[in-house]
Amino acid sequence: MSGKKAAALPRKAYEKELLRLQTELVKLQEWVRASGTRLVIVFEGRDAAGKGGTIKRVAEHLNPRVARIAALPKPTERERTQWYFQRYVAHLPAAGEIVLFDRSWYNRAGVEHVMGFCTQEEHQLFLRQCPIFERMLAEDGVLLRKYWFSVSDTEQQERFRRRLEDPLRRWKLSPMDLESITHWEAYSRAKDEMMVHTDITEAPWYVVESDDKRRARLNMIAHLLSSVPYHEVPPPVLELPERPASTGYQRPPRDLRTYVADHAASAVAREQ
Repeated sequence: MSGKKAAALPRKAYEKELLRLQTELVKLQEWVRASGTRLVIVFEGRDAAGKGGTIKRVAEHLNPRVARIAALPKPTERERTQWYFQRYVAHLPAAGEIVLFDRSWYNRAGVEHVMGFCTQEEHQLFLRQCPIFERMLAEDGVLLRKYWFSVSDTEQQERFRRRLEDPLRRWKLSPMDLESITHWEAYSRAKDEMMVHTDITEAPWYVVESDDKRRARLNMIAHLLSSVPYHEVPPPVLELPERPASTGYQRPPRDLRTYVADHAASAVAREQ
């Protein structure tokens, strides 16, 4: 990361602007649906760079039938024998859909290459084919946005430490995540080489500085909105109907059903 590190964004300002941007994301979603646009957003970056939190805020108020998250597990033995891009193609959007790739085909340029999960020949083939693949998507009308979340080594180390100490977030860490600390320079070289080959006019990379997660989320969402020529689509006119008069229905006695206990009451009692 370059330049002086900005001060942490105050929570109140962050939450106010996030809500405004999320309101715009809903408008973007409705435009995508109404216009039949296909939008693909790729989130890449180092472990603990803030991709997951940003994806969560992007998708928080969107319709999951329109906007879905694609977070593919490691390939099966059968998938390993396919053309590398094949399993990702199956997750591309149809008309009126948005797909958020929580990591993507760029696994081959990063973790697979650095950790030796692919051969040197497979890696070089990826770097040759990826620009062609993405140009094909753009030529077919797919809107492709690619974001690289850039985090410093010291901030990544601190986030790893906090995850280790937090039982609610420890699941986010894997032995491979921790091993990435010892491969920092190898990942840096792999990222630089990837950028050289795949930062193309039809699908450029956009770097998001993410040492401050709040700033990163706002900056990424604002950029996405500015890069898509959406407009507000008038919603359908809806009216709440009057509830019809009762025809004599009676709810069955409570003792005929098994109800969930009121745990919330005990939680309130503990606070008093």
